[in-house]
Amino acid sequence: MSSLSQSVQTSDVRQLGINPNHWYVVARCTEVTNKPVGVILWHQAIALYRDSTGKIHALEDRCPHRQVKLSHGQAIANELECAYHGWRFNSSGECTAVPYLAANQKLPNCQIRRYPVKEQDGFIWLFPGDAESAVEPMGLPEWEHLNYIASVAVINCQAHYSYLIENLMDMYHGHLHQDLQAWAAASLKDIDEDNHRVDAHYTAQSYYKIDKIWSISQLFFPALRKLHPEPLDVSYIYPHWQSTLGKDFKIYCLLCPVDETQTKAYLIHFTSLNAFWRLHKLPVWFRRFIKDSLFNAAKKLLDGLVVQDVEMIEEEQQAYLQNPQRRNYELNRALISVQKLMRSQVERLG
Repeated sequence: MSSLSQSVQTSDVRQLGINPNHWYVVARCTEVTNKPVGVILWHQAIALYRDSTGKIHALEDRCPHRQVKLSHGQAIANELECAYHGWRFNSSGECTAVPYLAANQKLPNCQIRRYPVKEQDGFIWLFPGDAESAVEPMGLPEWEHLNYIASVAVINCQAHYSYLIENLMDMYHGHLHQDLQAWAAASLKDIDEDNHRVDAHYTAQSYYKIDKIWSISQLFFPALRKLHPEPLDVSYIYPHWQSTLGKDFKIYCLLCPVDETQTKAYLIHFTSLNAFWRLHKLPVWFRRFIKDSLFNAAKKLLDGLVVQDVEMIEEEQQAYLQNPQRRNYELNRALISVQKLMRSQVERLG
């Protein structure tokens, strides 16, 4: 078992590692251009870079010569060059060149780890397991769909990933967000669960209804919002999360757990334009223009929600660190199911 797949076997969910045999999101595609980028996924430092054709690669972020970060270097043709002494490594992690190598010297027989990596739906997905399995990235079918407007927020919280997932699955916490929340009066009706996911089905009162051409303005003017009943479904599809509010909104949270007390994630909000049947008859180039022009229309709203959630999540983490034996009194049974899934995913590594 690799160091990445090693995890604490414990009943304490706040100490759980991750199941590495899944695809995790480590960056947006636009974040990796002509300069390498360093990321961390569950204690593993990883260098992302593009070769001369634009293809993305992922290597262990460590030059075996002096152990400095390869992400400080540069991409040369299809290889990654260390900034310190200019050693180069190909996409398989093999050393291919040392600038000062003497004629009678052989290249050092050193190898760094490569990671399977894919660009899909605007994000870079990485598989940290020991051997790539048949599992595929969860994906975001709405990312390229012309009938959906996307907004993206980044979550950086000093807390274990379980706190973030529980926050996302608990629709009763809408009380926290006041004017920023999209729903009210959530009520948990049913839960479906198996070895890979937990689906919690709520009913709620939605503030938004996207059924007229001017409906998008509700995102900016609270006075235009009217409460109406809608189903609110939230799902933990290990290791990521998604939700739907009626037919108008879909949200994803793509996780990149960093360590036991730090989590990065991308929150992606989609607003549906499916109700506008006249729009669908317009030329594709014009629909693409509308989609691109409205990108991040809800970002201010998302960022406000993230700030409030992160403050609470980090307080939970600090309270746990100060007294890990103190008991929580949890009433939402969806969170019990989520914790069970987290444990079972890690336990199957044993």
